[in-house]
Amino acid sequence: MTLAHGRHTLAIPGPSIMPDRVLQAMHRAAPNIYTGELLDLADSLVPDLKEVARTKHDVAMYIGNGHAAWEASLVNVVAPGETVLVPATGNFSHGWAAMAERLGAEVQLIDFGKRAALDPARVAEALNADKARKIKAVLCVQTDTATSAKSDVAALRKAMDATGHPALLIVDCIACLGCDEMQMDAWGVDIVVAGCQKGLMTPPGMCFVYFNDKAAEVRKRMERVSSYWDWVPRADPEYFYQYWCGTAPTHHLYGLREALNMIVHEEGLEAVWARHATLARAVWAAFEAWSVEGPIELNIADRAVRSNAVTSVRIGAPTGTQLRDWLTEEAGVTLGIGLGMAEPNDPAWHGFFRVGHMGHLNSHMLMGTLGSIQAGLTALQIPHGAGALDAAAQVCAEG
Repeated sequence: MTLAHGRHTLAIPGPSIMPDRVLQAMHRAAPNIYTGELLDLADSLVPDLKEVARTKHDVAMYIGNGHAAWEASLVNVVAPGETVLVPATGNFSHGWAAMAERLGAEVQLIDFGKRAALDPARVAEALNADKARKIKAVLCVQTDTATSAKSDVAALRKAMDATGHPALLIVDCIACLGCDEMQMDAWGVDIVVAGCQKGLMTPPGMCFVYFNDKAAEVRKRMERVSSYWDWVPRADPEYFYQYWCGTAPTHHLYGLREALNMIVHEEGLEAVWARHATLARAVWAAFEAWSVEGPIELNIADRAVRSNAVTSVRIGAPTGTQLRDWLTEEAGVTLGIGLGMAEPNDPAWHGFFRVGHMGHLNSHMLMGTLGSIQAGLTALQIPHGAGALDAAAQVCAEG
């Protein structure tokens, strides 16, 4: 017998669980893409997208995933042969660096490993050493989806400013926009990249690049930017089709409109941040209790640099895969794989998993996932400490 029948829970770090309201908004006939409500709806997205990043500056919308947003951010401000500095905190920092290299940029990497956030002082050292001012931009991943490390963007900007270096600060918020706090303007971020499928609760397919006046000036000096990735017509379109350099992602727009209604106009962004912070603490409380005995260990030891969107866990091979498989087959819960923590052909790969706690999530849904994990630990006879669910419930009760 299996207890997996019923509504399946996707506890991975994106795509996140989609609200029924978002899915229902998308479940409609194709609209007119030349006149009518779709044009007004698209215009209405812009101020709310700016609100979730806390910016008064521009946003360009693209049909694509987070990797598309990476490329769009790079091609608008970094030319082949120019240098970018990448303080790497996990798999996605390295992926962004690799993309920059494929686009012809020179990459200077500072690797902080897989268990720590970046150190702004070391970034400042690298900028101070760049006497020729060759570094065009610093590429910072705010939350690395693989390691769950969260970097202090405001502290990084302060350290950069202290050097007097003109490099742009480009921040990847793909994993955490709408979950971890982002204050683009207040923190002095020049470019933010994000996607729709995590904290914004919309099926994968749209991504966003926000840019301020400093970044816009750099864009003006670029000799060439491809017509598709160019953010200028997308951010200030003369005609509707220019938002997407062609046909709009029609049904995604209806879904995103509903998601932004829920985030910005109903719950409120600060309340959304607070909810994610509380639910994250509940996850940490459970895993800290389990880790008292047995092999379970949170990948990021310091609570101050853990993301509110995702938690990466070490449990030892092959136990991680065994637990994930049991939860899918017996409890109807899917956890995230240990992405980038070991090579796929390395047996150590089976010793990691991730819990996504982002977007459309409440305490009832989270406690169900944590209870299922405890059932899996018990069924597989994996040693673990007691009191995890009580600890998580106490966090939820205190709010």
